[in-house]
Amino acid sequence: MTDPPIPIEVTINGRRHGDHVPARLLLSDFLRHRVGLTGTHVGCEHGVCGACTVRVDGRPARACLMLAVQADGADVQTVEGLAAANAGELTELQRALHEHHGLQCGFCTPGILIAATDLLERRPDPSRAEIEQLLSGHICRCTGYAPIVEAIEQAAAQRTERAR
Repeated sequence: MTDPPIPIEVTINGRRHGDHVPARLLLSDFLRHRVGLTGTHVGCEHGVCGACTVRVDGRPARACLMLAVQADGADVQTVEGLAAANAGELTELQRALHEHHGLQCGFCTPGILIAATDLLERRPDPSRAEIEQLLSGHICRCTGYAPIVEAIEQAAAQRTERAR
């Protein structure tokens, strides 16, 4: 016997989404397969790689560790929502990652973008150690992390300059 689907309503990137979901459906699967937002990548399914990082009610969360029913009533931001929140344009961080070649295969990029965006909003001028600490929760097998660190530093510097 299976449990009946549970009704949920989630605001994702500013748009309300209602659905009836199985109790054990992961948020990552809901985003990818029910809503069609495939930018939330699923790598390890254990919360270690960081590829599935989204923001739930303004805080980073691993979508592969959270059930969709836990997001009921929440505000979720995915990587697709970054440009949407920036009037359809790439954010400074997205442009910096492109300029520094910090997104080679791109698998880790969505999770890093969400986590780094959160860091830059909380700490507009993070230290290199803070950036490296952030990246310690994300596995990237292509770049060696140096270009990603440089891109985050550049985005922080641009934000600081713009704020003056």
